[in-house]
Amino acid sequence: MGKGKAIEIMDTTLRDGEQTSGVSFMPHEKLMIARALLQDLNVDRIEVASARVSEGEMEAVKNISRWASQNDKLDRVEVLGFVDEMKSVDWIVESGCKCMNLLCKGSRKHLEGQLHKTLEEHACDICRTIDYAKSKGVCVNVYLEDWSNGMKDSPDYVFSLMDKLSEMPIERFMLPDTLGILNPMVLADFMKQMVEHYPSCRFDFHAHNDYDLAISNVLAAVSAGCQGVHTSVNGLGERAGNAPLASVQAVLKDHLHVNTHIDESRLGEVSRLVESYSGIAIPPNKPITGESVFTQVAGVHADGDNKAGLYQNALLPERFGRKREYALGKNSGKANILRNLEELGLELSLEQTKRVTERIIELGDKKELVTQEDLPYIVSDVLKHGAPEEHVKLLSYVVTTAYGLKPLASVRLEVNGETYEESAKGDGQFDAFVRAIRHIYKNRLGRSFPWLTNYTVSIPPGGRTDALVQTVITWNWNDRILRTRGLDADQTEAAIKSTIKMLNLLEDENKNQIKTQHES
Repeated sequence: MGKGKAIEIMDTTLRDGEQTSGVSFMPHEKLMIARALLQDLNVDRIEVASARVSEGEMEAVKNISRWASQNDKLDRVEVLGFVDEMKSVDWIVESGCKCMNLLCKGSRKHLEGQLHKTLEEHACDICRTIDYAKSKGVCVNVYLEDWSNGMKDSPDYVFSLMDKLSEMPIERFMLPDTLGILNPMVLADFMKQMVEHYPSCRFDFHAHNDYDLAISNVLAAVSAGCQGVHTSVNGLGERAGNAPLASVQAVLKDHLHVNTHIDESRLGEVSRLVESYSGIAIPPNKPITGESVFTQVAGVHADGDNKAGLYQNALLPERFGRKREYALGKNSGKANILRNLEELGLELSLEQTKRVTERIIELGDKKELVTQEDLPYIVSDVLKHGAPEEHVKLLSYVVTTAYGLKPLASVRLEVNGETYEESAKGDGQFDAFVRAIRHIYKNRLGRSFPWLTNYTVSIPPGGRTDALVQTVITWNWNDRILRTRGLDADQTEAAIKSTIKMLNLLEDENKNQIKTQHES
């Protein structure tokens, strides 16, 4: 595979990805995802729906087509259609889309088992549908459904069908491993046969992940000469899903040295957008996009990174709009602690660092979650400096809730010795509390307030379900990520503790900045 070769990426999150069990995007969500894919990530093409499914699908495709037309991207929007002569084409034309991905039978088993037709009859039906589409100004790509089984069990059928279609005005032939049965060695052989038999045709490969081989099969397909691959964000799709966009991008760039148009730095945020709309959580260890994949746990790794980047590979987090973190727990060595202290601007002696490390290891043995923002508190506790100075104190609060009414929170807060009171309604008890705090900072103090970006609640590992709950809240503060933890028997109280901890961290930082300015 030579450098400089360009591979086209077609993302099918909004069509095949939506076939994930339990996933159904609203029309406005589809538009937001389509915009993110085409505008932010710069994916070459997107498949956004299946024709004739529902009025909701029609509304979604109209919205996407309208936006794409206004932004000169309509030729990059595609809809799955069927061999029904006029019906799918008319639906697509009404939606405003200009490209149909026509679903044809790529194996004799599917042809005879589903359509009960001969190859000649099916080919005639396909040609009539294509002719009608061209008359309506719709370009056509063709899916050979179940192509992988077709090549395995009935290659004569595949080649006979291709002989009939290869002279038709078809932009791309899209070859799906519909049931995810292939391995890279077999796929490479099948793809080479297609490329060699039909050198003037353009081929895409569409992987499924049933054997966890989707990424390996993409690598094999591109190496064997296909010119485009299909992906979905977070690997969404039927059964075990499709090839994940982020992983495909990394593999194509780092292993095959081919070019794509993808903006890697936006992969993380688009992944989180789709996670939010789909309701399907990204596993923490998911390559590229998982919460933990750029976190070093072993202290020896942090030591190696400090000295020469010894435990880093080409998957640098900055490529994907992320940063490397060094976990704090029982496997943390001195190097991990030092990296986190350095980021916080804290300097300790060797003896002090040793004592803090021992305390973190002790907490890790108890399966306590330790975050970077906990470090100042651990340091204060271990070094017997007393409790950290509380610049922000929660004096009192009341949260009321009633059926049919939004919860109401009244909060009394002390900030640097001054007392403030505010009330607010919210969509939940904690939301009402945060809104009241936000009012104090905005209306009474004239200061901005961090935005909550993630909120997780769990039973502390090793704990009992009727004992403590743990909340970990992620905040965005001036494009920085802060995570704080609260522990309590009550979920709302645990979240409130986490919030007050965050406010004290910011107050400490604010005072240090003022002190530095005065000294300079």
